[in-house]
Amino acid sequence: MRVLLDECVPRKFKEHFPGHECVTVPELGLAGKKNGELLSLAEEAGFQVFITLDQGIEYEQNLMGRRIAIVLVRAKSSRLVDLVPHMAEILEKLGTIEPGQLVQIP
Repeated sequence: MRVLLDECVPRKFKEHFPGHECVTVPELGLAGKKNGELLSLAEEAGFQVFITLDQGIEYEQNLMGRRIAIVLVRAKSSRLVDLVPHMAEILEKLGTIEPGQLVQIP
């Protein structure tokens, strides 16, 4: 699965996605893009899942008709030490998430 990490997610977090192609927004040169444009560009690039910590995304984006899904991680902070404990649940959701769907962790 092709996974895109939002720029608010630490870059080293991508090392925790075995078996998935994981890229960060800055690596694609898309840092600073607004969420709607970012999601469209991610879809065009073939990404299937966007992982973010942006709590407002569920209210700002209409996912109807989208080819990309969103995983919203609700962690104590954006530090790697606070995100890694959620990896098992994130990886589980990657196996079942559908295009246009938003899931929250935890």
